[in-house]
Amino acid sequence: MNALAELDLASLQERMQTEVQRAIQRSIKGVEYFSTSGPTLGSTPKDILHSRGTMNLYHYRPLAKEVYRVPVLIVMATTNRGYILDMVSGQSFIEFLLKRGYDVYMLDWTPPKPEERCLRMEDYVLDFIPDCIRRVQQDSGEQDVSVIGYCFGGVLSLLYGSVFPDGPMKNLICFTTPIDFREMKLFQNFADRRYFDVDRLVDSVGNVPSEMIQSSFEMLRPASRAIGQIQLWDNIWNDEYVKSYRMFDRWATDTLPLAGEYFRTITKDLMWDNKLFNGTMSVGGRAADLSKIKLPLLHAVAEHDHIVPYEAARHLIPMVGSNEKEEVILKGGHVSLVAGANAVKRLWPKLDNWLCGRST
Repeated sequence: MNALAELDLASLQERMQTEVQRAIQRSIKGVEYFSTSGPTLGSTPKDILHSRGTMNLYHYRPLAKEVYRVPVLIVMATTNRGYILDMVSGQSFIEFLLKRGYDVYMLDWTPPKPEERCLRMEDYVLDFIPDCIRRVQQDSGEQDVSVIGYCFGGVLSLLYGSVFPDGPMKNLICFTTPIDFREMKLFQNFADRRYFDVDRLVDSVGNVPSEMIQSSFEMLRPASRAIGQIQLWDNIWNDEYVKSYRMFDRWATDTLPLAGEYFRTITKDLMWDNKLFNGTMSVGGRAADLSKIKLPLLHAVAEHDHIVPYEAARHLIPMVGSNEKEEVILKGGHVSLVAGANAVKRLWPKLDNWLCGRST
């Protein structure tokens, strides 16, 4: 047997041994997977500053000796839980901000109760957000507030900023925020006014069930859950892979229902009439003109976002009236842009560099 053949045989034996060991580990780890609950998420120490209806306002405890003057209020999307930004230590955007010296607050959401089916867009934009900003001002002792809006939280923040252009917002950061809803193609198909009777839905069931919201997201990539489970089994011997899978899978399935009247407005004004893009959007009778926003603005978009494609997000920077405005396109998807290893390397440092000099 020549040296090359001996090397091939040794390599084959090594690969076989590795696969046997992994097969054994899959059996062991598979039992562990079903008998354990996974890592605790959203555990960065915080206090509830205020709670009212579907709204929770958190204040995170500082992790740095010196803190920037201007506090940061994060406005979460109304369909998702805020712990996507606070997964576990070392993979927490909140923890990163705190260690960099920012004073961090979060406006997070809970499922609307049946009696809250009548919550409207103006309740979110003209009540919840202003209420939280006032409380952040009172708690921090500062008048200026920087706002970070994730996905539809960015839409709500933009609406607030356009209605109150002279308000206390000092800086606005939007993550993956849609502007042109025509470009959210599959959602447009779901909500086609020829077939989708939103009035009948809301009038019949009240709040839109979380199962319906989650199904619409999953339909964007119908095979992703099955593929993910196959990949999980293939990598179940790898503790770090399983930990990451459990974190993101839990968040992805922890979808919130939407208040009925709020959903009706989203469907009619944004999905059907595209009023935010067309410049005809109003909230509670007040014009929501993006050109009135003059404050420094950063918009971070994901190169491979299947939920908010770049074509749906790219119009924000041209439409706002700010002199200081920047769009940054980063590798990743809708979630990996803000959370996980990709975000740690790309988005978080970029945000810190942009915001630090504007927070003094």
